[in-house]
Amino acid sequence: MSTTFDPVAFKATTRAQWEQAAEAWHRWGPAIESWLGAATDTMLDAAEIGQGSRVLDIAAGAGGQTLAAARRVGPTGRVLATDIAPAILAYAAQAAADAGLSNVDTVEADGEDLAAVAETGYDAAISRVGLIYFPDQQAALAAIRRVLRPGGRISAVVYSTADANPFFAIPVSIIRRRAQLPPPAPGQPGPFSLGGPGVAEQALAEAGFTGITVTRVPSPLRLDSAAECVRFERESFGALHQMMSGLSQEEREDAWREISEQLTQFDGPKGFEGPCEMLVVAAATPV
Repeated sequence: MSTTFDPVAFKATTRAQWEQAAEAWHRWGPAIESWLGAATDTMLDAAEIGQGSRVLDIAAGAGGQTLAAARRVGPTGRVLATDIAPAILAYAAQAAADAGLSNVDTVEADGEDLAAVAETGYDAAISRVGLIYFPDQQAALAAIRRVLRPGGRISAVVYSTADANPFFAIPVSIIRRRAQLPPPAPGQPGPFSLGGPGVAEQALAEAGFTGITVTRVPSPLRLDSAAECVRFERESFGALHQMMSGLSQEEREDAWREISEQLTQFDGPKGFEGPCEMLVVAAATPV
């Protein structure tokens, strides 16, 4: 088994996995917004999004944060939602239409170059649990800086460290062991790739951003039971399926059984509460 990271293959499988998980991620939308609502509000605050703002949403997925931004910018503002997976982006477009938001546009775009984003001069760029999965985060940050106006802001939600996010780290660890995957090297994509002390700050500084801030947001995942958490992750966490790609169907089922057993430790009298901590990283382009 090759242990050499292939960014081209990774991006292709990422797109394929999110195409497959699009319906589920949309269907789990209410649970996702409950889970990530506080971090999303903090991200939009840090991006200084208000009435009339022009906002670019990177790796927008099914668009929960897109709609939140659109409500803030109002009828005089615009939000452009981008994603590498057109199937999941279609759900964002439909959600905006269903919500009566006419100030949202969508375009399929690779977040590492944003060549499909013709306009520049955006007031803010946001990304909710998306930047962590780019094979070349510096390319993505350079592309974002290019489309922002001078003094424009970037704000992103990322996971902190694995030990603060066991609801996700436990499945990742189990699958990594069973699939015999090496730990990700520094700079490689993954859920915790920007969570270490100083890592996000260094990445933004290297990309030329200034006024960098990092805010910790407790974001426990609350569901009815560990079994429901496993359903959520199994149906909609493309990263886990991507890691399992080298396992047989029987091996995958065995892995999910072990994950289920381990996650029951977070079941309690009030249901499942999976510890989770998000970071909101924010900065500005030089004026």
